[in-house]
Amino acid sequence: MSVRSDNLDRHGFRPNVGIVIHNAEGQVLWGRRVGGFDAWQFPQGGIERGESIEEALYRELGEEVGLTDSDVEIRSRTKGWLHYRTPENLRRRDSSPAFMGQKQRWFLLRLLVDDDAVRTDHGASPEFDDWRWVSYWYPVGQVIAFKRGVYRRALRELAPALHVKSAPRATQRGLPPCSGSPPGTSGHARRA
Repeated sequence: MSVRSDNLDRHGFRPNVGIVIHNAEGQVLWGRRVGGFDAWQFPQGGIERGESIEEALYRELGEEVGLTDSDVEIRSRTKGWLHYRTPENLRRRDSSPAFMGQKQRWFLLRLLVDDDAVRTDHGASPEFDDWRWVSYWYPVGQVIAFKRGVYRRALRELAPALHVKSAPRATQRGLPPCSGSPPGTSGHARRA
């Protein structure tokens, strides 16, 4: 990720969109990042200078999972920015102000088309090499630790639009809701 100083706020946070896509069963799309570290997350990406939040949402949607604005419906969005700090050992040092992390606006999108429309091999530099459907709260306990607080807050704020009950107690503490394979998966995972 290249960090341009003109795209950081005065506190060193890069504006970003987070994308939660759900299917008719209320499961959410969970993508495995390219790189072989078995790191899974929701689609997300930076907001470019001069780009609206919605323009960034649809650009990232296309780049990361091959979907267009006609493939989804916006169900909800977070009211304000949610911030996370990137650990110091993962921060870039070549920006001014110093890069601290991301500030994100999150969107809940309903998938309107068949699963086959999801393509992680879409775009010049794929972000994901696999994806699956998981239960709504599963990602909170599985995402890398420094993103868990933002995931918890985003999902809590978006949950009413999907009529999802509050997070299980273990998930509220940031612990995985269970071990083994993802609960609530449809048995339907895609490879790029």
